[in-house]
Amino acid sequence: MSTPASVPREAVIKMYAAREEIYPREAKGRYASLRWACLWLTQLLFYGLPWIGFNGRQAVLFDLGARKFHLFGLVLWPQDFIYFAGLLIVCAYGLFLVTTVAGRVWCGFACPQTVYTELFLWVERRIEGARSARIRLDRQPWNAEKIWKKTAKHAVWLAVALWTSFTFVGYFTPVRSLTAEILAWRLGPWEAFWVLFYGFATYGNAGWMREQVCKYMCPYARFQSAMFDKDTLIVTYDGARGDCIDCTLCVQVCPTGIDIRQGLQYECIGCAACVDACNGVMEKVGRPKGLIRYATENALARGWGTDQVRRRLLRPRVLAYAAVLALVVAAMAASLALRVPLKVDVIRDRGSMGREVEDGRIENVYRLQLMNTSEAPRSYRLRVSGLAGAAIVDADVVEVDAASTRAVPVRVRVEGGAGQPGSNRIEFTITAQDDPSVAVREEAAFIVPR
Repeated sequence: MSTPASVPREAVIKMYAAREEIYPREAKGRYASLRWACLWLTQLLFYGLPWIGFNGRQAVLFDLGARKFHLFGLVLWPQDFIYFAGLLIVCAYGLFLVTTVAGRVWCGFACPQTVYTELFLWVERRIEGARSARIRLDRQPWNAEKIWKKTAKHAVWLAVALWTSFTFVGYFTPVRSLTAEILAWRLGPWEAFWVLFYGFATYGNAGWMREQVCKYMCPYARFQSAMFDKDTLIVTYDGARGDCIDCTLCVQVCPTGIDIRQGLQYECIGCAACVDACNGVMEKVGRPKGLIRYATENALARGWGTDQVRRRLLRPRVLAYAAVLALVVAAMAASLALRVPLKVDVIRDRGSMGREVEDGRIENVYRLQLMNTSEAPRSYRLRVSGLAGAAIVDADVVEVDAASTRAVPVRVRVEGGAGQPGSNRIEFTITAQDDPSVAVREEAAFIVPR
């Protein structure tokens, strides 16, 4: 029995489209060279910093066990969390500023996902060949050539991923100690877990997921439009010129597989690979470059030149982001410059209230937590004031090692009859003997028995 033409047939609606494999073609040109320069710069810094020494230790080390962050000559403690918050604010406003001016240029040139994907693609091209050769290799049945090429590619990918994860863990565990532990097969459980976890993440994201991370997982792709306006530099296609020869090279080089000729799309990461490809084609056919280029929506709509685009860069939104960023950076720089490399916590012994001792004086017991944040050991002199005859009974000079803490029990006595019954305010002054400018004052409560 046939179905009447008026009755609609059942349709299958897919909620998730299967991923189509993308084989990015290698692009050559000014922006490709710039991407490789960013790759070299970021990776030399990332892989090299853990091996740089400073004052007999690793220059950059986030020692979570000792709760100390070493940044060359700067030692930060949990009490310095405000600087971490300030750094996050600087990064956020820096990203807002860059995005408002030049779109997703961070994604296209310096984002770790882009950098490692570019590196993994380079390995893939060296082993499996150019785009057409990779497509042909994937479509052919498994044979000796396909097996050894795929095995070699994944072996190199895993080596790069594990070296990356080893370096990452080396920022939290001294990298030389970590190397010795690995060579001796004595790697601790936490270090082993993070080396394998971060290695797996690098291998999976850069080798397998690639553009899916940018399109589906990265939140920046979703809220970037809130920072765009019609004067934001983006990768654009100038359809009004009519010079496109439909070679599709702009699509073939795109790492996310989009067609820039369809206009601005959230999947575009601003890498400008399509600009390089199109400029090469325009040069070959004898037409002006710039059919695909960095421009703004206003520039395309109004036919603006480079000078007019530049004049619109310093608009109110850009100036606001730049002003906030400059203020936060200046505040952090001033705070770090004026930071005293000494922190003191005063805790009164609650188990021992004020008591009268043999000479009629009143005694309270305290614990002073001294934190020397400098890179050299120091001697500190302790003084107390605030009540008549207040004096420290114990030794008033304390030695504290470099970048370490020390808890010091301190007994304070005052003259009998000094102060009011109950709680009285006193003040401890801790001063470095070699530098009087390094001094901290902390208030405490002194209890006089009723």
